[in-house]
Amino acid sequence: MARGEVQSFPALRPHQRPALHMFLVQLAALALREPSVLPEEEDIWRSRLLALTDGDSAQWALIRSEAGPAFLQPPETPGLKWSRVETPDALDMLITSKNHDLKQQVARHASPEDWVFALISLQTMEGYGGAGNGGILRMNGGSSSRPLLGFAPALPDGGGPDPSAWWRRDVARLLALRQTGEGLTYGKAGGPALLWTLPWPEGKQLALTELDPWFVEVCRRIRMTSEGGRLIALRSTSAKTRINSDGVNGVTGDPWAPVSMDKNPRSFTLSGRNFDYALMCELLFSGDWMLPALAQPAQGEAAGWIVSEAFSRGNSKTEGFKSRLVPVPGWARGFLSRPDAGTLARDQVAEIKVFDAALRNGLALISAGGDREKLNKSHFAHSREARDRFDRLADTMFFPSLWARLAAAPGAARDMAGKAFVSSLNTAAHDVFCAGRSTIPCASILRPRAEARARQAFFLTIWRGRGGSADFSFLFAKKESTDDAA
Repeated sequence: MARGEVQSFPALRPHQRPALHMFLVQLAALALREPSVLPEEEDIWRSRLLALTDGDSAQWALIRSEAGPAFLQPPETPGLKWSRVETPDALDMLITSKNHDLKQQVARHASPEDWVFALISLQTMEGYGGAGNGGILRMNGGSSSRPLLGFAPALPDGGGPDPSAWWRRDVARLLALRQTGEGLTYGKAGGPALLWTLPWPEGKQLALTELDPWFVEVCRRIRMTSEGGRLIALRSTSAKTRINSDGVNGVTGDPWAPVSMDKNPRSFTLSGRNFDYALMCELLFSGDWMLPALAQPAQGEAAGWIVSEAFSRGNSKTEGFKSRLVPVPGWARGFLSRPDAGTLARDQVAEIKVFDAALRNGLALISAGGDREKLNKSHFAHSREARDRFDRLADTMFFPSLWARLAAAPGAARDMAGKAFVSSLNTAAHDVFCAGRSTIPCASILRPRAEARARQAFFLTIWRGRGGSADFSFLFAKKESTDDAA
């Protein structure tokens, strides 16, 4: 990775990517400790990593015959009961509903690499899983999630994030942060860092203030072993979580985690949402969240991606792994820190809401047979599918338009960029309205009147609406009258 030779991890499951990236960055920052040119020689990395375990290579092994620590496996504690885990996907943190989203316990012919990825995912990302199965510290509660919000350089061919370049960038930034002390909320530089190397007495907890800021967490008791030439895992429970989390709320200085700016700070939790344009604007521009250190723009960075990834979690379940990659052209990289970025982003959200309301009002009226006096919640519910379709279209336009508006000079040029976005929204909303009106249930004898009045309601909502800084009147310069001819 230091030589830029890794462009993908073929065995990595999509939900494991943030865990692996954060683990490798933290590990490298701990091994190097001070800013320097990243070594490219394997021998140097081996010696630096071994120094973290006082030269004991057995602590990096996947299987260890003795009771001492092994890779991401704390030393055995006497008197525990152990249960078998046959496959790495059964060990992984993923909990799916009724086993249909992602099939469980199918990796019967797993390689050591599969077990490594599962261990990293479990030990550094898992939440509360019932009595004796505590979660990590770097999340706001056991039913929360550890988010990743960062900036990743793009692959040379213009594809997705470049794993090697992303790793190098984040390692360099972390080492620089260590020097300045910026963002180090808790911890003690030089304190315990690889928590799997420490004894875990039953009922005892570690103090966050004593740990190195970039410590690598372990939240479960796991031991790997071999049986008949096949790897399996053993797991046990713990009376308490590995680290005392009282009053922390996930605010640990994690350089990928947004932190709320309210009176009682907490790390961001993705609950039943996607990383759509509205949530991205909230995180990036609202001022309600502190942008994590590794998402902030750096001087001279080229084109890349804003990466947002997290599990949407509930009580002992997940509601899916959510991932969003927002492309950022090189010329737009500095726009994220500009004060007007938030204003324009909020304007665009407001503009989208006008067209969403137009679809809601128009399509609901069809369901009500064109009778405005009978409109109720059940009629508005029939517009949901079309509105969701429009919202997805608006999402694809949102950030390209935002970059264009920020690139335009204030005044006429920026007004033109705003009108271009509104025109695109208008076209998309009209297309969705035309496609959706025939799917709305309505008595056939009332449909002609209902659709005529729905069309009027659709256009009048846009005419009367005003989103952000854009004036919508230009859309009607050559449009037909919206009088209710019906």
